[in-house]
Amino acid sequence: MKRTLWLLAVGTCLYAQAPAQSKKSPAKPSPMQAVVKAGAANGAKSTAASSATAGRIKFTEFDMPNGLHVILHQDNSTPLVAVTMMYHVGSKNEQTTRTGFAHFFEHLLFEGSDNIKRGEYMKIVKGNGGQLNANTSQDRTFYYEVMPSNKLELGLYLESERLLHAKIDEKGVETQREVVKEEKRQRIDNQPYGSIFTEVLKHAYTKHPYQWAPIGSLEHLNAATIDEFRQFYKDFYVPNNAILSIAGDIDPAQAKTLVNKYFAEIPKGTKTVYRPNIKEPEQTKEVRDTIYDNITLPAVVQAYHIPAQGTPDSYAVEVLQTILAGGESSRMNKEIVDKQQKALQSAAFPVANEDSGLFLTYSIANQGVKPNDLEAAVNTEIDRVKKDLVTDAELTKVKNQLETNFVNQNARIFGVAENLANYKMYYGDANLINTEIDRYNKVTKEDVRRVANQYLKPENRVVLYYLPKAK
Repeated sequence: MKRTLWLLAVGTCLYAQAPAQSKKSPAKPSPMQAVVKAGAANGAKSTAASSATAGRIKFTEFDMPNGLHVILHQDNSTPLVAVTMMYHVGSKNEQTTRTGFAHFFEHLLFEGSDNIKRGEYMKIVKGNGGQLNANTSQDRTFYYEVMPSNKLELGLYLESERLLHAKIDEKGVETQREVVKEEKRQRIDNQPYGSIFTEVLKHAYTKHPYQWAPIGSLEHLNAATIDEFRQFYKDFYVPNNAILSIAGDIDPAQAKTLVNKYFAEIPKGTKTVYRPNIKEPEQTKEVRDTIYDNITLPAVVQAYHIPAQGTPDSYAVEVLQTILAGGESSRMNKEIVDKQQKALQSAAFPVANEDSGLFLTYSIANQGVKPNDLEAAVNTEIDRVKKDLVTDAELTKVKNQLETNFVNQNARIFGVAENLANYKMYYGDANLINTEIDRYNKVTKEDVRRVANQYLKPENRVVLYYLPKAK
């Protein structure tokens, strides 16, 4: 099939809408942003538990001969469509001497293709009334466009070009190297507490490639050759390593025809996709360190090893996290921030990963509060959940809170498309979008206390004191 830009001649549509859950930057949010987000939930009650099942999300899915998995969800309530591509490649798929590649490619693949001029990708989407972005995690890379529904074919064309004809040349690589350098300066090097995620991973993992953050090493990127970049593209940007998830105002039969039109010609990858099978050794001794940063107030960070996402205990751990720090009414906020006034902010959140994760607590000390006193206050709250069962009211509130988040994630077509792809990629079951909330609802008070004792123990954690450089 001859690939041209004839589609662009149809003009610009007046419909435009920013997608729900839009990632404001293509990089992983800074630890500070993640903590703020985790602490912002307010525990508001959702509608009844039946609301999740009442809004059951219907979809169809199929595999193409080249290995591309396709998921289609029809929602004709608004004249919009989300075209998303999720690649099963993140920072964990990188080599130890070439970190940062997955995140770098998230930038590089907006450079254009054989048929899309350099720098035109974003102009094309926005000129046709759409929004676009991408993000990278330790496990996957995700691209999306939200466009007027009559631009579905254009969205598919653009994503197929990224997969088949991406422009990987010296000019693009040099351009994006500078972009990544500036991103690192802004979001990590010159951001107060910005290195927390990087430092936590470096201290928590000794063998597994989770030991580096997606931003990776600029020295590695500078040392890489153009052939290495092209090889990474050939290895991971193949249809049998991707999920195309489309949600919105579509006709499934027509969408399937268009998918075949633009993706059937793309050849399947010729080699097995690299998946690290490294298992992180069990931590048996507490790890402590002090990090000096451009900050005015000390911070105390704790990171405990937890199971991989989707495992039975991961749901109890998330319930535990929400009880401890899920909003203004959470234990840590009420006790450490409001009552004792030892912390300006105190939060906890799970770093959920495909292989193994972390339960991270993060507290910024109030003026004059010593880090060891702040840490003692955090440990007291952790010891409470290890010793005593949480109350029925707390458990009910938290389950309502989690259900509200669950429903809100699927309130817009972009969220539906991303979640369908996530569930299929990580768990092999896209229908978990309809049923995963049941796993949270099955968590008991005894489960919460059990996982607190099993995972939140000193020998299983990293403790970092962040102190002002002036100290």
